[in-house]
Amino acid sequence: MNRKPVTPETSATNAPEWTVSSLSGALKRTLEDSFGHVRLRGEVTGYRGPHSSGHAYFGLKDEGARIDAVIWKGVFQRLKIRPEEGMEVIAVGRITTFPASSRYQIVVESIEPAGVGALMAILEERRKKLAAEGLFDETRKRPLPYLPAVIGVVTSPTGAVIRDILHRLADRFPRRVLVWPVRVQGETSAAEVAAAIRGFNALAVDGSVPRPDVLIVARGGGSLEDLWSFNEEIVVRAAAESAIPLVSAIGHETDWTLIDLAADLRAPTPTAAAEKVVPVRLDLQAAVADLARRHRGAMVRLGDRRAGDLRALARALPQADNLLAAPRQRLDLAGSRLGSSLGAGVRRHAARLAIAGQKLARLSPLVLLERARARLAAAGHGLGRGFAHGVERRAATLARSASRLSPRPLLTRIGTSRERLASAGARLANAGAARLTGERARLDSLWKLAESLGHKGVLARGYAIVLDAEGRTVRARADVTEGMALDLVFADGKVRAVAGEGAQPARARRRRPEPKPPSETPPDTQPNLFGAND
Repeated sequence: MNRKPVTPETSATNAPEWTVSSLSGALKRTLEDSFGHVRLRGEVTGYRGPHSSGHAYFGLKDEGARIDAVIWKGVFQRLKIRPEEGMEVIAVGRITTFPASSRYQIVVESIEPAGVGALMAILEERRKKLAAEGLFDETRKRPLPYLPAVIGVVTSPTGAVIRDILHRLADRFPRRVLVWPVRVQGETSAAEVAAAIRGFNALAVDGSVPRPDVLIVARGGGSLEDLWSFNEEIVVRAAAESAIPLVSAIGHETDWTLIDLAADLRAPTPTAAAEKVVPVRLDLQAAVADLARRHRGAMVRLGDRRAGDLRALARALPQADNLLAAPRQRLDLAGSRLGSSLGAGVRRHAARLAIAGQKLARLSPLVLLERARARLAAAGHGLGRGFAHGVERRAATLARSASRLSPRPLLTRIGTSRERLASAGARLANAGAARLTGERARLDSLWKLAESLGHKGVLARGYAIVLDAEGRTVRARADVTEGMALDLVFADGKVRAVAGEGAQPARARRRRPEPKPPSETPPDTQPNLFGAND
């Protein structure tokens, strides 16, 4: 629609009216028709990573201006180079407006660094960051196994790299190879390579799929942009975390990526990586054969030298006759002296035996017994004389005492003692009779009290004790169930009964009460007659 511009001469009432939405739409169409797709160079500013929705919002600026930029979620996931704060890029997209805030912006469809210098700057900054974390330290490097049984290869399954590796391994030393296919270029390349490295490390040692002893991450040559996946932080961290020794073989010898710094060994080419992980079998066989030949020669020479040493030692040893001559002479001399020495020994022992016999004769039991008998007879004779003399001396002493003793005082004292003893006996008899009478009366009163308080006295007054089948006292009505067998104990015997209305147990038989003898001792425990329910 062609509209005439409003001038001071034009009446205000003739000017067309715009709504905010229609004006914003007209400006949007004009801007998009005028510019369409543009290639815009600028420095990334205000970038904070993707939004929770997956879209990325940031700005592009230069020395004099700034423009808002947006990357939709689908485009952001396909980008090979992600924007970073301060990165100089070339963004390709279309110019449009955002009517809600009256701003214009560029919707980015692709983004790339502004020249190789920008990529190198990003690469150097990332290298410094990861090096500060210690991922490139030499102390983390591990030696490769000398002869791995299984080799894991992370590369594209369709390229020439895997064929070169397999061909080189077959020439040097055939080993079992496990290939984890990945993309080595593109948006998902870095994630696939990192997942492959972690996947090989996650395999069980004794699982159905064997765990590799060494890993090779390989790719052919290319530009810095082509090899950028191996500069991604996710790949570098996966290589540094790998528990399996890892060899990087990315590009040609002049190519350089961050995974080369994190790997345990860098190979200039994939073919060189295959050469580094296995030795040459023919060289190894030749070395083993040479070592075996040298070992056999050394053993032969050792045997010859030991045989020569043995012969020299044998010559240095004296003859057996010379060694035995002196012992033989000493044996003959000892044999000649043996007879005389035995006779002298017998005579010497006979003399010692005679001396011992004489000493034994003096200490004979018969001699000792005669001596003891003589000493006993002498002692008996002396004892008889001493006893007779003592009897005579005591008789004289007794006669003198009897002459001085008079019986009258003694009889007087005996009479007095008899009277006192008779009086004490009479008092004792009276006291015992009185105490016995009192104790009998006390016992009779206690017995009457016991009979009045005992269960027999209660039973005699018309009460009864209820017992269950096991002889235990039934104290409450709640303890009785219908049909329960009971024993009713009266003063003159027991009666078997059954709880209920007229029911009689099958086993209950009428029996006569068995009166207990009068001397029967009351039971130790009396039933509580006052606690039973009537």
